[in-house]
Formats: sequence, structure tokens, C-alpha cells
Amino acid sequence: MPTPLTLLATAGSKRVRLMQAARAQLRLPPAHVLEWRHWLAQPARLEEALRQPCLFKIEPPGDDPAAHLSLLQAGCRLQDRPLPDAPAHGELLAMDAWFAGFSSAMQALATQLAALPAIRVFNAPVEILRMTDKLACQRHLAAHGVPIPDLLGPVESYGHLQSLLHQHDLDRVYLKPRYGSSASGVVAYRRNKTGRQQATTSANLSRTDGETRLFNVKRMARYETPADIAALVDALAAQQLYAEAWLNKPRCCDSHYDLRVVTLAGQPAHRVARIGQHMMTNLHLDNRRGEASGLLNAADLAALEATATQAARAFPKSHVTGYDLVVRQGQAHVLEANAFGDLLPGLLWQGADTYAAQLTHV
Repeated sequence: MPTPLTLLATAGSKRVRLMQAARAQLRLPPAHVLEWRHWLAQPARLEEALRQPCLFKIEPPGDDPAAHLSLLQAGCRLQDRPLPDAPAHGELLAMDAWFAGFSSAMQALATQLAALPAIRVFNAPVEILRMTDKLACQRHLAAHGVPIPDLLGPVESYGHLQSLLHQHDLDRVYLKPRYGSSASGVVAYRRNKTGRQQATTSANLSRTDGETRLFNVKRMARYETPADIAALVDALAAQQLYAEAWLNKPRCCDSHYDLRVVTLAGQPAHRVARIGQHMMTNLHLDNRRGEASGLLNAADLAALEATATQAARAFPKSHVTGYDLVVRQGQAHVLEANAFGDLLPGLLWQGADTYAAQLTHV
């Protein structure tokens, strides 16, 4: 008798469709879907959905705007902040408050699951939470001996950024929202000795009636005036921002690339090069896939596999995790861990996509 699967997810999302397709391919019954919005409104629905022993996988709530708004407003209540209206499409709004709501929800979920010992959880809520806090995650990886870019720490404002650059004698850094995802709000910042500055980002800066708003878009923007860069950094810092040292990515023809590796049960499996001409190589930003084995020599491949395995050991309660790495000259550094890093349609490893593989390796 195959073990049933329950998903905490958004019905009809791409992730659910891919999982259901993998279940059908393996001749397994469809997964039951408990909607994020329904669980947030009525937590008792979880016990109803998990009455029988089963596998349980948590998918991200961001596919459902109603669930995102619920978590955002819950975080604002926890922080005693005014409740915002629903963010406009792509708007980067109060990411720190959203995380506070998400953290509270995941802690409640962990408590519920602790009372259901017969349920086998793909990725534990506590580890999903740690990976969602990007700064805490990088510190966690470093504490486990995983190579990462040097961290400069939190950035409180544009002026504070300049102080950090002076303190560390750096002219190039990556600025990353602490609770962002999919490169949203990430800034590649450079300056030279003449004082010229440049900030490249997928965050579009909008100023209306004296109000500064940020929108995540697919087209990369480049800001070069101090006023624009200061407004951009200050708006991101208000939602919690951190800086890390610039790490050069290896080149491929006229582009550069990094790598996404999916680990299953602690072992590296699917891997793909993300190739693009901009600093951010995330595939949803119209960058292209490349065959990792065609770009890496033996030393680089060994470094990739060893580092991905080492990173997975830092999250022993996570069955399927994605890692973004820069690999060059026989060394690998982890840029980011992603608890939801398996959304790579059509990418095969030993003949199976990421969803079929995680079901057969569970």
C-alpha cells in the first residue's frame, strides 16, 4: 500500500501540478492538498488532513496572494504596526513583518506536527524557517564549516553601507533582503575611486507624491545617481538588509554563471548552471539553463558535490533542499540555501525530475 502524501500548498500552483504529475507517473494516488489560506484561517484543518499516517510536505505560501497578505498582516499585529493593504503585484512591502507572521505560523505548525508522530515530514518547519532568514542561514552554514561569501552583516541605511565599505576596504558588495527570495530586492553595488556608483537590481524604484515604493520586475534596472541609490538602499534597509562580499562568478562565453544543486536525503542530485549577462542569474529573470557537467572540470565537480553534501548536513531534517553555488578553481561557495529549491521543471537526474526523485528517495 503506497504511503499517502499531503501538501500544505496552493491548489493549482505549478508546484502542485508538478507533484501530482510525478505521483501519476509513479502510479501513486494523488496528493491531498491543504490550502495555506484554509489552514491559516482554521489550524484544526491540519489534524483533519493528517488523520492517517502519511508523508507531509510544506510548499511556500507565496503562490497565494491571500495567504501572503494574511501572513503580512499577522506579522504587523505582532510588531504593533499599522495593517497594510494588499501589496500591488510584485511590490516589496514590509518583508520583515511578513517574516514575523511566517515565523509565528511555522512555529505553530511545528507544535501541531509534534503531536502527530506518525507523520513523516519532508522538511521540518524549524529548518524551513532558518533557510527563509537568509542572514541567519548563511551564519548557520558558516558555523557548520560550509564556505560562504564573507558577510559584512546588517545594513541599516545608505550611510551605514558607506561606513561598512570603508571599514572592510571594499568597493563591491551584494546587498540582500534578509527575508527575500528569487533575487527580489538583491542589489549588486559597485563604486570606484572617483566616487562613481552603480547599483544593479531587479527592484524598480517608484516615487509618487513623496512616497518611495519598490517593485520586483523581470527587467534588471541600473541606478547611478547617489540620490537614487540612497533611496533604493534606504527602502530595502527599512525591511532588513544585509551585505556580503562580492564573489566573482565564472564566465561562459559572453556570460557568467552560478549553479543550483538539489540535494535529496542529504546527497547532491539535480544540478543546473544558470547562465546570464547580468549579475543575477536566477532563471526566472530570463537567464538560460546550462549543462553543469559541460562547464565544470573534475576538481570543480568534486568541490560542488562535497560542498553541497556538507551544506545538506547542516539541515538534517530537510529531505529536499536547493543550494546556489559559485564554483571555480576547485573551490565552491554557497550563496544561498532554499527550502523550496526544487521547482526546476524538466530537469532530470538519473532519469527522474525533482518531484519524482524526491518521492522515490524518501
